[in-house]
Amino acid sequence: MKMAGERNRTDGRTGGSESHVSELRIPRIMIAAPASGSGKTLFTCALLRLLQRKGFRAAAFKCGPDFIDPMFHKKVLGTPSRNLDLYMAGEEGVRRSFAAGCEDADIAVIEGVMGYFDGTGDSGMEGSSYELATVLQTPVLLTADVRGMSRSAAAMIKGFTDYGEQKMICGAFLNRTSAVTAERIEGWLAKEAGIPVLGFFPADDELRLESRHLGLVEPDEIPNILEKIDHAADILEVTLNLKALFIFASGAQALQVEKETPEEPAVKDNVEEAAAGPASTCAKGRENSPVTVAVAQDEAFSFYYEDNLELLQELGAKIVYFSPLHDRELPEADGLLIGGGYPELKAGELAANTGMLASIRKEADSGMPILAECGGFQYLQEELVDKEGTAHRMCGVLKGSSRMTGRLVRFGYVEVSGEGLYFGPGRTIRGHEFHYSDSTENGSACKAVKPSGKSWDCMVVQGRIAAGYPHLYYRSCPAFAESFVIECGKFREEKRY
Repeated sequence: MKMAGERNRTDGRTGGSESHVSELRIPRIMIAAPASGSGKTLFTCALLRLLQRKGFRAAAFKCGPDFIDPMFHKKVLGTPSRNLDLYMAGEEGVRRSFAAGCEDADIAVIEGVMGYFDGTGDSGMEGSSYELATVLQTPVLLTADVRGMSRSAAAMIKGFTDYGEQKMICGAFLNRTSAVTAERIEGWLAKEAGIPVLGFFPADDELRLESRHLGLVEPDEIPNILEKIDHAADILEVTLNLKALFIFASGAQALQVEKETPEEPAVKDNVEEAAAGPASTCAKGRENSPVTVAVAQDEAFSFYYEDNLELLQELGAKIVYFSPLHDRELPEADGLLIGGGYPELKAGELAANTGMLASIRKEADSGMPILAECGGFQYLQEELVDKEGTAHRMCGVLKGSSRMTGRLVRFGYVEVSGEGLYFGPGRTIRGHEFHYSDSTENGSACKAVKPSGKSWDCMVVQGRIAAGYPHLYYRSCPAFAESFVIECGKFREEKRY
């Protein structure tokens, strides 16, 4: 069997220019579900842990823009889990990210998003788990919560297997049921849908993960999370037909993956300016002395796309991590990136760390390039009001006060374009918004446009600072990230004089 490290590479020509094609052969499986809350994440983590025990090197992925589920995957494997998002990366971008994540792996496990067919666009399936499974030609194991069901479970699962033009579902996994009921459902599905039941979880309160307004709580917040996952893996070792799962996973056909070139935009239909890729001259001349970007990483700020961080590194940036909660000042750096997270849960502690607040203000005043998203944007403003109504002083780099609203303020994919240092004429970058807070100063330097056409003003661009609620996917507009790294280099030179 050929694994990820045994790729065949061939050269071809597309549109008159040379194109390098990599053939990726790796067993792979997607864990999908009829709906959110069906137990996908715990089952995925237990499966990853079981594969580890058996000596397999697994690569983990998450369909869509979710930040938290990949944290659970990383907690189990100790290696990053990548997002595979068709809206933000496009088909070729997703294939490239998948191939990069499969380096040295024996099997790839992709966790789906929401319900299997749930997506966006006129079809309602664009960007769905189903669409990703078809693009990556990945067999699907449908994980269904069937508590309180018997024959109805077979009817529901059969409906999913019959729906859609491409039939990717190869089997089912039953959550919160008994061995007796699982066996009965397996008989009905084998006869009526032609798919097997590969395993089940019993109804067990230990086999659930706690949620909050943005989704699951983060893994480090759950006491003994690895023990919980080990408990689930212990059950899978008895109830899961791992051999059958491998047979389905190994039946996935080879993928043709085109290597990204400087002439090719990361998203095919993006603006021409986005075509500047990682092979840009931005990184040249900095290989021996890269710029340094400080990235906030702790209990308050943890939402980052692995692809974003890798692109910054490809463009000549060295990443160093720091904690706005626990460190007294910024590390020596030429730029600053503060992602999203749950600053509202740590607002008092963030406000109490006056040394870090002063350090960030000082660097911002001196012209340090700063990118901040969602929670990071709130942190840069003057004030954050928590859900109890208590106001906490933040960095004060930007004007405005943010507060928790108790409702989802804005949600969904967006294209962001506008003015200022990192945007400029003709540039559009893709991303998404998902937040329960709102600010008195959301910014008007850019416009966010949903696929439906709905739009609103967003982002504050102030000198070398660009901050706002959208979570941006840099590979959809590499020129945005390139501009940031260039400004980091300029700032480094300015500090010498």
